[in-house]
Amino acid sequence: MVTSVPTVRRRRPHEMQQRFISSTAKRKVIRAGRRGGKTTGVAILAVEQFIAGARVLYGAPTQDQVSSFWWEVKKALTEPVEAGIFYKNESLKVIELSGTKQRIRAKTCWNADTLRGDNADLIILDEWQLMDEDAWGMVAAPMLLDNNGDAVFIYTPASLHSRSASKARDPQHASKLFKAAEADQSGRMEAFHFTSGENPYISSEALDELIQDMTALAYRQEILAEDVDEAPGALWKRQDIDNARVTEAPDLERLFIGVDPPGGSTECGIVAVGKAADGDLYVIADRSIQASPDQWGEAVVFLYDDLKADRILGERNYGGDMVEHVIRTAASNNNIGISFGLVNATRGKAVRAEPVSAKYEQGHVHHVGNFPQLEDEMCMWVPGESTRSPNRIDAMVWAATQLMTKGEPRVAVVLG
Repeated sequence: MVTSVPTVRRRRPHEMQQRFISSTAKRKVIRAGRRGGKTTGVAILAVEQFIAGARVLYGAPTQDQVSSFWWEVKKALTEPVEAGIFYKNESLKVIELSGTKQRIRAKTCWNADTLRGDNADLIILDEWQLMDEDAWGMVAAPMLLDNNGDAVFIYTPASLHSRSASKARDPQHASKLFKAAEADQSGRMEAFHFTSGENPYISSEALDELIQDMTALAYRQEILAEDVDEAPGALWKRQDIDNARVTEAPDLERLFIGVDPPGGSTECGIVAVGKAADGDLYVIADRSIQASPDQWGEAVVFLYDDLKADRILGERNYGGDMVEHVIRTAASNNNIGISFGLVNATRGKAVRAEPVSAKYEQGHVHHVGNFPQLEDEMCMWVPGESTRSPNRIDAMVWAATQLMTKGEPRVAVVLG
């Protein structure tokens, strides 16, 4: 009687997947469109490496993303697992050869803390653009020390909406890594780029239908997988910000902190702007935070106290009474005296922002240092197209607008 041999049944990779699977680079950076097959491709790579005896660690920010990779791995290894050759732990998302270091493990990881406690020959970080940079530099990279292992970074350029969920300090960190891989001449790094349409297994008709529902910017980012750091139609340009950037501010006559309260799960915008004697404005700090009212209230009053600011400005039309209550409570709890004012949103966001944008174009607004998330929002927010409220922009604009008003700032109510 002939007994069948358990078979590893992996998918056949498409052309673009095969390119990075076959690459011998130590560091691979994959930028691909949605449904382009990047996660399936690295699952094929992971299974190949595992069968060859490697220890593979896959990480992605959410459980849904991990599940997609895990489903592919389980499907490929079903027969040897059922035959008892490999051990599978569904709860830990682990398949291994018992008694050895040969293993595939998939886990969720937003940041360094959630990735700790392992080692690997191959590390795959999916949706890398959404992760804290320290997940690689502080934790994952040292995991490869034992066997001089390899790393794969996968991402789709993030829209402004998805960037709000990112744990990255620099929203452009994945793009910068891709550019470094493109520029590498040593063979150590290699960059791979493919669009959603280059996956032969998805419906071209469905893709054409979907495109009709997307903005031009979303199409470039999500489907064409283009790294866009400045959206056509945005009110600010990176060159204007960079040209006027300074390392320190002069003596400031006035210093205000703009506060834009969060709506739902968005951030609370908290930005400090000062005015010098010549009328130029200086963005001093961005302490915007996604947190509970108690936490963002404290962030506001602590910044006010640290900078010895003149006034806190909060929007009256949206949550005015709530903003006042939260900030005053935080100030009282921490024994910090404040001057607080409410401003009226009598015009739309774009109309309010345009005079501030013009001042940037003229070179009269200076960022003191770098504020990646604020600057990313400024250069990616398009009036009338972006659906997400730009909290950091709003906070900056509140403060800048009041400082641009001649004489004492005009606020609806001064409560301090």
